[in-house]
Amino acid sequence: MSKMSEMSATIEELRKCATAINDAANWLAEQFSNFESKPEAAPAEPVLTLEAVRAVLADKSRAGFTAQIRSLLQKYGADKLSGVDPANYKALLADVEGLTDAT
Repeated sequence: MSKMSEMSATIEELRKCATAINDAANWLAEQFSNFESKPEAAPAEPVLTLEAVRAVLADKSRAGFTAQIRSLLQKYGADKLSGVDPANYKALLADVEGLTDAT
């Protein structure tokens, strides 16, 4: 083999090695980016329990909002808190927090 064809073969072999190294680097980068880019789970909104809602309503009732709380319970179709659909707890609490006028 002539010097030129040996040099050409060596250059071709180096290019193949460079391509293999580049492919390996791309694969590794993809693996790490998939690992790092997983979205962090958003903190779940805490589930409102009957006891938690009852505590808030009791505080407001002691602050003089008993009549307004009764009206709000009726708004949600119940005479007492246990009759309120748990799906409405968040809205009920928002309404209770909006109470500012004690009568």
